[in-house]
Amino acid sequence: MCDTFAVVDADGALFAKNSDRTPSEVQLVEWHPARPAGARLRTQYLTLDDAPAHALVLSRPAWLWGGEHGVNEHGLAVGNERLWVRRPLDGPPALIGMDLVRLTLERARTADEGLEVLTSLVSRYGQGGSCEEHHDDPYDSSFLVVDAGGGWIVETSGKEWVAAPVGDGAAISNRYTVGDTWTRSAPGVPAGFDVEAWHDPAVDTRLADHRLMATRSCVAERPGPAAAVAALRDHGGPRWGEPGARRVDPVPPPAELGDDLSGITVCMHLAGFQATTASLVARLPVDGGPPRVWICPGQPCVGVYLPGLVAAGAAPLVDAALWKRFAALRDRLDGDHGELAPVRAVLDPLEDELWAEAAALPVDDLGAWAAFVGRARRRLDERLDTLGVPSCAPPGTTAT
Repeated sequence: MCDTFAVVDADGALFAKNSDRTPSEVQLVEWHPARPAGARLRTQYLTLDDAPAHALVLSRPAWLWGGEHGVNEHGLAVGNERLWVRRPLDGPPALIGMDLVRLTLERARTADEGLEVLTSLVSRYGQGGSCEEHHDDPYDSSFLVVDAGGGWIVETSGKEWVAAPVGDGAAISNRYTVGDTWTRSAPGVPAGFDVEAWHDPAVDTRLADHRLMATRSCVAERPGPAAAVAALRDHGGPRWGEPGARRVDPVPPPAELGDDLSGITVCMHLAGFQATTASLVARLPVDGGPPRVWICPGQPCVGVYLPGLVAAGAAPLVDAALWKRFAALRDRLDGDHGELAPVRAVLDPLEDELWAEAAALPVDDLGAWAAFVGRARRRLDERLDTLGVPSCAPPGTTAT
């Protein structure tokens, strides 16, 4: 389960996503440089004809080729959401949503190009194959594809798809959202079709409804990056956790799920089942300058959003060692919600300092940004030491 939203204004677009997955699944944030096309390209389950790839920052579950969300060098951002679909999912492996996120970022410069890339791949190859490492769990996806000038909501079922413009902002979650208001579709989708008919009626839409209410409320307020972070830290109560603002008392995770499923919040805490394992906010400038990103390793409520640029050496990356330290901090909180306030007392000052320092850096001085990103990682490790979080040696395996 995930939540993604975007806001478009005269200066560009804001993109934000929480990636919710199995709590023990490591999620890396990596820089992938531009590359020329090779003969063939291996995705998670399929081998495709290759194409040239743009440089990008990608947030990737360590066992997957594709990513949950990312931003490329041209200012295109893409994120996906699991959908519960009516169609049978026992077909052969094909492309999965995370493949489609990465392929779109690699092959498109703009949101319109991204729509064409994504939907052409869906129409040609379809969707199929497990999206979980340790058990068979295939699913179809929806997508938010955004650049500085706008973008698209894309909702799918197998090889079928529809697309609706983002307009001045939109939010998506784990359910169909566009109804019959779409403006583009696969050839077989009839005019006026309500895509809610693709939804599996056995799955309660309240899995997503409470979270959509929170993210749509944020979109309506036209947030900047700091307010978007507060929305990504939402635990179902008053909004808190905005970097750089006058800090208010943090709201702990819900104590129970609740009959109305209100315990499933934007900052996900379903111990042993689902947690937010990565989070990103991006600012996509209309002037064509380098996109800015704020990347959180793991759970937003016990994490720090690290500032950076989408450029080689200037992006804040997340290796397995750092991710595991924040997973340990999340587990501490899930064991005792009273831990949230003392954790934030240590992390908030650092987050505020990093945001202020990054705001003062010139976007054309990549050397200064690279030095800043290195210092930020060292200072973050020091704060984790202060909190008594054990250090983790990085594993020796890295996927490409």
